Amino acid sequence: MALDIRVFPCLQDNYAFLVRDQATGQVATIDTPDADVIASAISGLGWGRLDYIFNTHWHPDHTNGNQALKDRFGCEIFGPQEVTRNAPLDQVLHPGDEVVLGETRFEIMDLRGHTAGQIGYINRDLKVAFVGDCLFVLGCGRLREGTPTDMWMSLTRLMTLPADTLIYSAHEYALDNLRFAESVDIHDDLIVHAQHLRTLRT
Repeated sequence: MALDIRVFPCLQDNYAFLVRDQATGQVATIDTPDADVIASAISGLGWGRLDYIFNTHWHPDHTNGNQALKDRFGCEIFGPQEVTRNAPLDQVLHPGDEVVLGETRFEIMDLRGHTAGQIGYINRDLKVAFVGDCLFVLGCGRLREGTPTDMWMSLTRLMTLPADTLIYSAHEYALDNLRFAESVDIHDDLIVHAQHLRTLRT
């Protein structure tokens, strides 16, 4: 079991994720912030197909490309029921379900808090987690619909993953979160982390 993962910046601060099961060549996108960027990336990679859309939650910057990509590739769309508030959905997913991309299985994790029904796509063997707007570098998602308890429980679930799990967050908020963290509390380890982040981005 092996997975190719490609990350593409789009919109103002979103990331698009394309994943490809190496054994079968099946391809999925995690959310659809920009259909044109995703379609162009598929073409540029030479992958030539999009079999599935795996939505994490319903917000437009995660679902606006659903219809266009379905029209172009004939892909099947999976996600929580709330996706239908903004976009088409073929199959509803619930926490505890699994989805299969070729030979790769993803566990569906309850990550509510940012929205009432957000989910994540987790593979513990490959140590990858696509977490939508639940967790970011130095921060978590805003509570748009859920409660602080919802978010805390979701973050607690993520803490059950192996420590070396690679977390794929759906936005680039690192420097903004860092500025906020520095404004409320300064610790030596935070200063070191801040200097490292700024070095990477200059």
